[in-house]
Amino acid sequence: MVFQKISHNRTADAVIDQIEQLILQGVVRPGDRLPSERELAKKVDVSRPILREAIKTLEERGLIATRHGEGTFVADVIGTVFSDAIIELIRRHPPAIADYMEYRREMESIAAGYAAVRATDADKEIITRIFNAMQEAHDSEDFAREAELDVEFHQAVGESAHNIVLLHTLRSCYRLLNDGVFYNRMQLYRYPGSRDQLLAQHKAIFEAVMRGDREGAQAAVVAHIDYVENVIRDVMRNGLWQEVSSLRLQQRLATTKEDPKRRRAPRKATEEITTS
Repeated sequence: MVFQKISHNRTADAVIDQIEQLILQGVVRPGDRLPSERELAKKVDVSRPILREAIKTLEERGLIATRHGEGTFVADVIGTVFSDAIIELIRRHPPAIADYMEYRREMESIAAGYAAVRATDADKEIITRIFNAMQEAHDSEDFAREAELDVEFHQAVGESAHNIVLLHTLRSCYRLLNDGVFYNRMQLYRYPGSRDQLLAQHKAIFEAVMRGDREGAQAAVVAHIDYVENVIRDVMRNGLWQEVSSLRLQQRLATTKEDPKRRRAPRKATEEITTS
């Protein structure tokens, strides 16, 4: 974790400003553990009383949280973008998925476009490492790892846009995705042929960002989200078909069991007509 020595103005405010900037810029993420008090004081080169004062203020602002016996962690500042009430509302109303995909299509294409022209060498190395790991997971057929890296990849591209508002709103979006609020990502990866398609789409985004092709990166994201949306729609439709078919079968079996004569009724009527 990167902390810089404070060369002048060694006050609690200076420490607070440094840690706030690290959180704001997405360098440290929710859940990241801060170094111990002694170690952190040494890293930023301030006294421990000054550091304690800074930590106390950051806790009061809801940016970090101290867990007894465990340490100090970056607080879950992402979850506040979507309230619990909104999340539960979305869960109860599946049509919101279409709005979510529309939002991702627009915001991620903008982010990818910025990433193509703003990504630093360090950004590109991060994205490359994630994509290579994704390729390895794909080759070894590790569905769970591949799905996990999918989110990491999109998040890294969003971070490379170097736009603070995009960074945090997209992170909140990916949090909902990780939690399965909109759809089950494993279903997406188990859809026939989807793993190869998704890897090819991620590769197109990756290559466009690497070569600085803003329009190409935006187009690649749009094509990717369109594909995901179509697969989700198909999975949900097939799931509904399966559910309806199962209910029909259950009803038919229950009806037959309750009144076996109903199966012979049509035949009896036919016999009466024939004999008459």
